[in-house]
Amino acid sequence: MPLLEVKNLKTWYPVKGSWFTKKKFVKAVDDVSFTLEQGETLGLVGESGCGKSTLGRTLVRLEAPVSGQIFFNGKDITRLKGSDLRKARTDFQMIFQDPYGSLNPRMSIYSALDEVLKIHTKFDRNRRYDRMVELISMVGLREEHLHRYPHQFSGGQRQRIGIARALAVEPKLIIADEPVSALDVSVQAQIINLLIDIQKQTGIALLFIAHDLAVVEHISDNIMVMYLGKIVEKGDAEQVCLNPAHPYTKALLSSVPVLNPSLRPERVILKGDVPSPIAPPDGCSFHPRCPEVFKLCQSSRPDLLPVKEKSQHCIACHLKK
Repeated sequence: MPLLEVKNLKTWYPVKGSWFTKKKFVKAVDDVSFTLEQGETLGLVGESGCGKSTLGRTLVRLEAPVSGQIFFNGKDITRLKGSDLRKARTDFQMIFQDPYGSLNPRMSIYSALDEVLKIHTKFDRNRRYDRMVELISMVGLREEHLHRYPHQFSGGQRQRIGIARALAVEPKLIIADEPVSALDVSVQAQIINLLIDIQKQTGIALLFIAHDLAVVEHISDNIMVMYLGKIVEKGDAEQVCLNPAHPYTKALLSSVPVLNPSLRPERVILKGDVPSPIAPPDGCSFHPRCPEVFKLCQSSRPDLLPVKEKSQHCIACHLKK
């Protein structure tokens, strides 16, 4: 049984209109299904606005899905509320994209971590402090840092504190929502290596959300590629990056910087902008920008199917036929 199983998940937002217009929705996450095993790292990649962060927030129930199911350890958490949801959240936590915005500027790091431990554990004051020292050391900071405030840290240090807070209740799954996108390249490497080390120590599962395929390939066991609220390709990280099958994945990979010019793939330039999620195009949602589009793409929406029989590498594209 997988640690996390998502079935036909949809997160739509209603759009205000007049009395005389048909009700419309922003289809941020549209019929997404996947599984995540214990100790696995699953990378989720796509352009800004494709629905990655909304999917992550829906999985931890910060957003309410309109339909579909989220099973965690075999238990359906889709409709949990109140104290039941709070208890369930000890098993899954989230690291947010903006390390400063996710910390209360009026609370010291001690207070921020103590609040988590007070709510989710029965530790006494001394045991909570020992746990805080353990957490802050785990992410490469010192005990003295507990008594400082968020503005006294660099971006990379604040993200380390965010990781420590997520680890406080010993979760089985962490959803990292673009945790390195706001950081310098050298600091990005430190945070990614820290996440890898923590995963080896604790055995947690990780859903790593990013728009940089090079970063996702480095940390992930498997990769899902998302476009306009749908998964268009998924499979083993090495397989997806070395042999991409969907035109969108090929375009993303062609934009990744390469040190050796002779190894640089042919650049794929996508024309136009991402269509509106309020009124997605008929057929394949990628067809207005696809360099390999043909007539069927404009009328029929492709299913996510294996590239080869019994293969774990799947794409939603008519080209595979």
